[in-house]
Amino acid sequence: MDFVDQLKIYVLAGNGGNGCVSFRREKHVPRGGPNGGDGGKGGDIIIQVDERIHTLIDLRYHKHCRARRGEHGRGKDQHGKNAPPLIIKVPRGTMVKDMQGKLIRDMLDNSEQLIAAHGGRGGRGNARFATAVNRAPRTAEPGEPGEEAWLQLELKLLADVGLIGFPNAGKSTLISRISSARPKVAAYPFTTLTPNLGVVKAGDYRSFVVADIPGLVPGAHQGVGLGDRFLRHIERTGLLVHLIDMSLDTERDAVADYKALNQELAQFNPELAAKSQIVVATKLDAADPERLKALNKFCQDNGLKFIPISAVTGEGLNELIRVILGELDK
Repeated sequence: MDFVDQLKIYVLAGNGGNGCVSFRREKHVPRGGPNGGDGGKGGDIIIQVDERIHTLIDLRYHKHCRARRGEHGRGKDQHGKNAPPLIIKVPRGTMVKDMQGKLIRDMLDNSEQLIAAHGGRGGRGNARFATAVNRAPRTAEPGEPGEEAWLQLELKLLADVGLIGFPNAGKSTLISRISSARPKVAAYPFTTLTPNLGVVKAGDYRSFVVADIPGLVPGAHQGVGLGDRFLRHIERTGLLVHLIDMSLDTERDAVADYKALNQELAQFNPELAAKSQIVVATKLDAADPERLKALNKFCQDNGLKFIPISAVTGEGLNELIRVILGELDK
C-alpha cells in the first residue's frame, strides 16, 4: 500500500436552505396568515481522527470535499432538514494547516474532531417576519453560503522509538523480529520506501511503538535519498535507536556513520540530535571484531549506551528491549 503523508484538500461546507414564503389558505380560516418555514442548516466539514487509519491515501483521490446543503423551508410551517456533516477521517498525528503554513490543529487524540468549515445558516421563512403591523409579510431569507478553504494535511507518525540508520543497517529486520510488523527485507539499499510501525510487547502489561524510518543518507536534509520526506516522522519520537552495520560485507567506518547521521539530524532540526539515543551494533553473527571494538570504545568515551545484537540469531534483542523500556521510563 502506498504511504501518503502530505497533501492538500479543498473543503466546501453546505449552503443553508432558503426560507419559504407561504400563507395558510383554508376554507373556513379567513386571513390564515404566513406559514413559511425556515431553511435547514448546511452540512459542516469535520476532520476526525480514526485510529484504524495509518496514512492519508484515502484522500489522494478525493481532494475536493463538499457537504450537502440544507433543505429549503416549506409551507405549513415546515422547516427544512439540516444537512448531515461530511466527516473526513485522518490518522492520529495529522497536522492541519492553512495554505500559509499556519497550524490550525495538531490531531493527536483518538476520535478528536475539528470543524474545518461551518455550514451556512438556513434562511428564515416569512412566518418569522409577522408583526402586529405587518401581518402578511412576503419576505423570506435565502440560506447563507457554507465556508470554503484549501487545507494542508501533514502526517507525523506517533511512535515511542525511532529506528534510524543508513540503508541496509538492519532496521526492517529488527522491527520484524521484535514486533508483528512485516516490512520487506532484502539485501540492497532502499528496500524500505515507507516508514513502518510496530508494537513491541514487553511482558504482560508493557508495550511501546517503534517506527522504522527509511531513506537516511548524507544530504538527507537537502533531499538526497528519501530523508527529507521522512525525517519529520522522527520529531515525535521520545527515543532514537541508531543501528550501525557491523558485518564483514561492508567497509564503512562505523564511527563516521554515527557522526554523519547525527549531523543530518541536527541540520534538519537541532532538537533531533539532542534526543536520547541508544547505539546498536547490528549483524553480530557476521561482525568485524575490529570495527565492533572501535565503535564500543567510541560509545564508552562519549557516554552512549551500546548494545550489540543479531536480529538473525536473536542475540541481544531481550537486552535491547530492556534498555529501551528503561530509557522510556525516564
